[in-house]
Amino acid sequence: MTPEFNFFQQWYPLSPVEDLDPKRPTPVTLLGLRLVIWKPPSSDTYQVFIDQCPHRLAPLSEGRIDPKTGYLMCSYHGWEFDTQGTCQRIPQAEKPEIVQEKVQQWCVRVFPTRQENDLLWVWPDENSAELAASTPLPLSPLLDAKKGFVWSSMVRDLDYDWQTLVENVADPSHVPFSHHGIQGDREKARPVPIKIIESLPHRIQATVEIRKGTTITFEPPCHLEYNISVGDQGKQVGLVTYCIPVMPGKSRIVAQFPRNFAKTFHHLTPRWWNHIMERNAVLDGDMILLQQQEYFLRQREQQESWKTAYKMPTSADRLVTEFRNWFDKYCQGQLPWNTVGITPDPPKINDRREEVLDRYRQHTQHCRSCRNALKTVQKMQIFLLAFFAVTVATVAVLPDQWRLSLGFPLIIVALLGLGLYSWLKFWLEPKFYFVDYIHAEK
Repeated sequence: MTPEFNFFQQWYPLSPVEDLDPKRPTPVTLLGLRLVIWKPPSSDTYQVFIDQCPHRLAPLSEGRIDPKTGYLMCSYHGWEFDTQGTCQRIPQAEKPEIVQEKVQQWCVRVFPTRQENDLLWVWPDENSAELAASTPLPLSPLLDAKKGFVWSSMVRDLDYDWQTLVENVADPSHVPFSHHGIQGDREKARPVPIKIIESLPHRIQATVEIRKGTTITFEPPCHLEYNISVGDQGKQVGLVTYCIPVMPGKSRIVAQFPRNFAKTFHHLTPRWWNHIMERNAVLDGDMILLQQQEYFLRQREQQESWKTAYKMPTSADRLVTEFRNWFDKYCQGQLPWNTVGITPDPPKINDRREEVLDRYRQHTQHCRSCRNALKTVQKMQIFLLAFFAVTVATVAVLPDQWRLSLGFPLIIVALLGLGLYSWLKFWLEPKFYFVDYIHAEK
């Protein structure tokens, strides 16, 4: 009998560390488990707890980190918990010793964590900490500064399922069409023959035959990586993705983009600019397609298998087929939602494009670089409007002999500032919130 794959006894990256706020708790969901990330002031590493206070199940992610004790405090009744999840204070206790007498009853569930390759990792099974300690993280060999690599990272929540995300990333042949003008060119599309060179329970590896030295590796449940050779001078570029199962119909992608060339350009490009101009645009290009593809597949699967619902006559879909076969063989074609008491809703399509392509909800609020850039853009707008108003008022009261020599240049500067305000308000700021992606117009 084929052993069933255990999704809970695996390492998952929840977020780039640079996007976490060490001063406040951060909520996140993994495999239906609502978790809270927080950092004790005395520690260099973040902790991950279940997002429930044992008192009356209030969310700890709405709590705060007590500056006096360094403990995580529940904002409902003030219970406090240390890094081991042990309750250290119950303000309502008539007898303080009750906290120590029944300490095991007041504990929060704590999950093993690690920080590697600029990511925070969690093992979502608190009862197998020893196994977690002996299980290596699914790290990429490309993320190695000692070998001359530089990289950036990104996180985004997606309105489609984990299996749809894995299938999409494992399919390079969609790039010229879904991402035309961003990462591909539909006029230059050609066959993409893929050859499976290894298919094991813990790893599937393929090569792209038209691009020498390009490999695609999937290490279940989340690590999917492209290693691409550029030319014959040892240049390499990679796409390292971690496909995170969040809830039925919801997933999260944590992506890293390493390369060992053009390093100066990498350091000069702001992270937030890269996100709004390219990374989010790429994910936008897939979002509507994948959400509706998932809906139609789930409908068809009520009557037939994906093997007949999909029509895949070319080897470009070989890795997708291999993944789907792995999912059927080791997971019975489903994620373990029943383990956490979740019943998937019937399939449906969300026709509100502003929600499906909501960059702020899916990315900006999670990304420190984009959050800070957005705040700066909004502050600049206020300054420019105030500057324009003050300048016009000042010129209006200038003596007649100064209005031409001093007032005219001031008005010109004020108008330029107003133009900059308009650019910030109507072109740049929306890119942090919503940009409609219409393939027919690309």
